[in-house]
Amino acid sequence: MNDVKVYRILLVEDEADLAELIRINLELEGYKVAIAAHGAIAIQKLKSESFDLVIMDIMMPSMDGITATQHIRLSNNDIPIMILSASNSSRDRISGLRSGADDYLSKPFELEELLLRVQKLIRRTQQHLPRLTLQEYNFGGNYIDFNSYKAIGKTGEFKLTKKEAQLLKLLIEKKNLVVTREEILKTVWGYTVFPSTRTIDNFILAFRKYFEDDAKNPKYFLSLRGVGYKYTEEDMG
Repeated sequence: MNDVKVYRILLVEDEADLAELIRINLELEGYKVAIAAHGAIAIQKLKSESFDLVIMDIMMPSMDGITATQHIRLSNNDIPIMILSASNSSRDRISGLRSGADDYLSKPFELEELLLRVQKLIRRTQQHLPRLTLQEYNFGGNYIDFNSYKAIGKTGEFKLTKKEAQLLKLLIEKKNLVVTREEILKTVWGYTVFPSTRTIDNFILAFRKYFEDDAKNPKYFLSLRGVGYKYTEEDMG
């Protein structure tokens, strides 16, 4: 089984020919690319899918890249955003970075420079994130796809929320280990929002309803009062 993580990039670009050229070159480098024609579509995609980087054009119909970047930063402080702009003025560059972007590249640009900047941004971000590399997982007749948030549980197929998928991924990757509330806060919610212990408990209760044969007597998702939470597979073998 290949455990190499495939990094997923959301390319937000309304020029179809340019978007296709960038997509092809990124995929040749081993990235998986989704395209959004404007900012509003990008925001919707980020709510339903997991990405490692956003490449954001500025001049687009419906919602421009600066506005979209500001919206993304309201709920996601971690994902790196690179702005592409037809303008190279210092005012526009400052405006892009102030909106929450991590990098700014002016058009026209060399594809090689774009690829190097993408590689650098992803590498820098991954160094500061916990190693959550799981793509999909099967257990006890259940199935989870961590990229699409699709899951199959005791009542059939359904869609996880982004936070549910992130917490599940953290617990499963730490299988049989206790995960503290502090670690969950840092990994799943980031440092800008601090849910109560009750919030996390409610997530665990939801996981039991989704995946346990008997939600009142769980064998996979355990809460250890005052200590933390644990995903366990005692029936392995």
